Amino acid sequence: MIRKLLIANRGEIAVRIVRACQEMGIRSVAIYTDADRHALHVKKADEAYHIGPDSVAGYLNVHRIVNIARAAGCDAVHPGYGFLSENPEFARICSQRGLRFVGPPAEVIRRMGDKIEARNAMKAAGVPVVPGSDGNLESLDEALALAERIGYPVMLKATSGGGGRGIRRCEHPADLRRNYERVISEATKAFGRAEIFLEKCIDHPKHIEVQILADHHGNVVHLFERDCSIQRRHQKLIEIAPSPQLTEAQRQGVCEHAVRAARAVGYRNAGTVEFLLDSGGRFHFMEMNTRLQVEHTVTEAITGIDIVRAQLCIAADEPLALSQEAIGRRGYAIEFRINAEDPKNDFLPSFGRVTRYFAPGGPGVRTDAAIYTGYEIPPYYDSMCAKLTVWALDWEQAVQRAARALRDMGVYGVKTTIPYHLEILGTPEFRSGRFDTGFVEAHPELAGYTTEPSTRELATAMAAAIAAHAGF
Repeated sequence: MIRKLLIANRGEIAVRIVRACQEMGIRSVAIYTDADRHALHVKKADEAYHIGPDSVAGYLNVHRIVNIARAAGCDAVHPGYGFLSENPEFARICSQRGLRFVGPPAEVIRRMGDKIEARNAMKAAGVPVVPGSDGNLESLDEALALAERIGYPVMLKATSGGGGRGIRRCEHPADLRRNYERVISEATKAFGRAEIFLEKCIDHPKHIEVQILADHHGNVVHLFERDCSIQRRHQKLIEIAPSPQLTEAQRQGVCEHAVRAARAVGYRNAGTVEFLLDSGGRFHFMEMNTRLQVEHTVTEAITGIDIVRAQLCIAADEPLALSQEAIGRRGYAIEFRINAEDPKNDFLPSFGRVTRYFAPGGPGVRTDAAIYTGYEIPPYYDSMCAKLTVWALDWEQAVQRAARALRDMGVYGVKTTIPYHLEILGTPEFRSGRFDTGFVEAHPELAGYTTEPSTRELATAMAAAIAAHAGF
């Protein structure tokens, strides 16, 4: 078993991992920059170590993080998501220095991070992929010829891409000519590699992903699927488990594809296989995320399985505790990413001091947050400051509970996406459970909401004014 774990991350996911450690009797070690000196994950962990000034660079300093882990007496490192979580060099160095990396082997991370290698591995395993180039594009002429063969629209994508970056949709040859060098430039700046490839664009697909767990003893299981179709500019906003849009036959089929994909690449630990579901009901492999996902909470809600705990057990060479037949699901869960952004101002980040924070409660409500009253949200990192997850026995009740919990949640001092989520919940498409990845673009009016100050907001403002006048 792991005795002491360094968490190479920050924010709500670092807090989430600390909590799993506390339940398992594992000592937790946090890292922080100057801006995160008073962050919640620093307060919650058993130990915390400074890694640098106010920037992302500290959380990307592989050798410094590994040195801290060794000096602190850790025997394992959990990368969380983002930052170094899908960096094969980080996983390799951890292994070389005698640290268990809570994730798949470095070579698997490298292969699945290369979209061409991932596509080829899936094709060899019999997992359906989106029609496109067999390798990296060598020239604009090659891209134009392929696009003509498979038909427009097409997508230009960075081979090492992720997080919605390095992607351009091309409706016709002029678009392809204009975007070709642009995507190469984006890929080079964001991922350090100029390689790009081309895929057929599937219009208005549903984005379905499957959570898998694989141990070091040859066992691979799925924990059913999630629907991530509500997204903006390829960034997920709301995630749902299970998808209210799939038939049982589709569910079984996509989950079998995911398990086959994991076995084909020798996967270990927790991971996610992502698919696009087209209008004809056909699934197409999109990518494999070799890490814990932001939206793992909805899968935990419907299965009762602690995915972070499972990660730590797998990293300690323990076999999976459950067989596929023993894994069931119950009800529906919805997760909302609460971002410090202003939806009315093109989702501009809204950093600053959280003057008041009230977490929602009640049956079936879970909050994963990195904020507290008085916390200063720094401008250097991702704008997500909390996640709200609700669960209920049926879809209609889950939507109703979500609306109640969002109204119950209070984050003051900064703008957040809470009112925007409430607008989404009010649409007929969402309430009926019928939507695709074009939902947000099809509803620009949702960002034009108006809000009236609640009694609690007025009381909070009055209390703040009185305190300021009194010199508190």
